Amino acid sequence: MADGTVRYEIDEVTFELREAHDFGWLRELGQVFAVFDRQDSGNISFGVLRDGEKLFIKYAGAKPVCFSGEACEAVTRLRAATVLYQKLAHPYLVKWMGEIELPFGYAAVFQWQEGTGLRGAEAMGRFKGLPLGDRLAALGRIFEFHAHVEEKGYAAVDFYDGSLLYDYAGGGLTICDIDVYQQVPFVNPVGRLWGSSRFMSPEEYVLGAEIDGCTNVFTMGAMAFALAGGGGGDRSPALWEAGEARYAVALRAVQADRSLRYPAVSAFKAAWDTAGGDGTIDLEEG
Repeated sequence: MADGTVRYEIDEVTFELREAHDFGWLRELGQVFAVFDRQDSGNISFGVLRDGEKLFIKYAGAKPVCFSGEACEAVTRLRAATVLYQKLAHPYLVKWMGEIELPFGYAAVFQWQEGTGLRGAEAMGRFKGLPLGDRLAALGRIFEFHAHVEEKGYAAVDFYDGSLLYDYAGGGLTICDIDVYQQVPFVNPVGRLWGSSRFMSPEEYVLGAEIDGCTNVFTMGAMAFALAGGGGGDRSPALWEAGEARYAVALRAVQADRSLRYPAVSAFKAAWDTAGGDGTIDLEEG
């Protein structure tokens, strides 16, 4: 146990916090079988089995070891985030099921989603070992969901490979983290926005820049290169696996100059889908 931390053992899990916290409510909720406690967001998450059903509980109010902010700020952010999961509900997004208001915190309740996160070299390496058709199907889900986000009047912020779960048993890809998506119009309030630089457009570094569907086109293109190309910032055609037509679509999407990109995710997706007729494997239907 690290100096100055408090260790907890609840059912099948152990974890540490910066200071003591009341988890009696969690013990009463069900059997805790998983914990995710090394997050810098201020949240700590649990897998809970209740009446034969698996739930994912995202909780704010405690002080995780990797979090240096104020617990009350984490509560405010999580409470705001749950609105996004309701407004942007979609078959490819984790399902929000409810909330638990507590005197000392706030818990968002989601349906448990089987799968493995794609963040990190090992996780991405496993995913990249899948047949191209499976990876294109995963991209199809990402693009469909973000066309939906755009249609609802929102823009993705902090979307990266850590926002994805992949179920190798046959369930495919699910988006699991949209906590800081923003309603448009949205103007960059901080300079460098939250997110991974591998997926961020130039305007996401500029104070006062507009963040919109064209911004998300860049992110979609970067994700295409991550899942069907060299990954990271390597956008060379030599490492691209999804055909020349799709390569041209992805490359246009990641242009630094906004005026050279597709103007919206819907336009990008339409071009990508059309490019699927170039003789490479088609995307997942529906």
